[in-house]
Amino acid sequence: MDDSRDLTAGTDVTDDGDGTVGFLYPGYSAEDDYPRMEALLRDSGDPRAAGVRLPLVHTDMGTDAHRVDALLEMGAVARLAAGVGELKRAGARAVVWACTSASFVYGWEGAGQQVTALSEAAGLPASSTSFAFAHAVAELGVSRVAIAATYPEDVAGLFAEFLKVAGAEVVGTRGSGIITAAEVGTWGREDVLRIAREGDDPAAQAVLLPDTALHTAAWVAELESELGKPVLTANQVTAWEGLRLLGRTVRVPALGALFDRA
Repeated sequence: MDDSRDLTAGTDVTDDGDGTVGFLYPGYSAEDDYPRMEALLRDSGDPRAAGVRLPLVHTDMGTDAHRVDALLEMGAVARLAAGVGELKRAGARAVVWACTSASFVYGWEGAGQQVTALSEAAGLPASSTSFAFAHAVAELGVSRVAIAATYPEDVAGLFAEFLKVAGAEVVGTRGSGIITAAEVGTWGREDVLRIAREGDDPAAQAVLLPDTALHTAAWVAELESELGKPVLTANQVTAWEGLRLLGRTVRVPALGALFDRA
C-alpha cells in the first residue's frame, strides 16, 4: 500500500510525551480490551510507553446488527461527534472510531469522509479501525491476507473489498454469521483460537480478525504462535493506530508482531 492510500484525517501530532489517545467505541462488548492493552503497554518495560493512556467513550449503537443498514446508522458522524467532548476532557490528542464494520461499510472514500468529519468535529487527528487495518498490513510489509470474521458473509466481503482498495490481496474470507456485537462479546479464548484457525489460509502472510466486539488483546501472541504468522485483531490495530497518529512507537511483544517492530 503506498502512502497515497493513507486517509487518516487531520495533522499528525508530534510526540511530546503525552500519549493520550481517545477511542469512540460502539456499545458494550469487548471495551475492556482497552484498559487491558493500556496495562500491557505500561508493563512492557519500554520507556516510550510512559504517559500512554487509552480512554474510551461509548457511542450510541442504534440497532446492534451486522447488517448494512444498521451499520450505516451506527457510523453516522452525528453519533460519533456526540462523544468527542468527553474524550477531549480526558486529554485525548487524537481520536479513533473503534469500529471496523461501521467504517468499511461506507467504502474507502466514504470511510475517509467519515474520519475527516470526525477530525473536524474533534479538532484532532482522527482515524478508524478499518484504516488501522490497512495501515497495519502495510506496516508489516505483507501483501496476502486472510480474513477470519465474526460477521455474516456479505459483511465480511465488504471488508475484503476495502482491503483490496488499500492494495492487499485477500486470499481467503470466512464469515461466521454472527449478527450482534453482544453475542460476539461473549466469545472466549477457545472461540477466538477456533475462528483464527478456520479463517487462516496457507497462502496468507497474515490473518485478520476484524471485529472490535471480539475480545483478543489477551491472546494475540498465542494466536500468532498457533498460526505461525502475524495476526491483526481489531482492538489491537485500533490502539496501534491511535499511537501512530501521535508518532508514538512502543514495543509490546504480548500484542503481537505489529507491536514488536520498534
